[in-house]
Amino acid sequence: MSIDFETETGDPSPSDLAAIEAEWPRIEADLAELDAEIEALYAADRRPDELDWRRKRRSEARLTRVAARPALPASGLRPAA
Repeated sequence: MSIDFETETGDPSPSDLAAIEAEWPRIEADLAELDAEIEALYAADRRPDELDWRRKRRSEARLTRVAARPALPASGLRPAA
């Protein structure tokens, strides 16, 4: 995705916003995975418990579900409001 900000306002164009909106589920899944990895690092000082392992499995499953979804072409998206 190339970001072409509108020259007058410096804001992203409607097509840029639509592309970001289409990518948002993947971004959220990546952030959840990152949070689980950070928690695992903190848990290294103690033994990881069942909640730590469950959090990690859930974030991996979410990331897998989002990655398995078919990607929509940005041209077929409506501009964000």
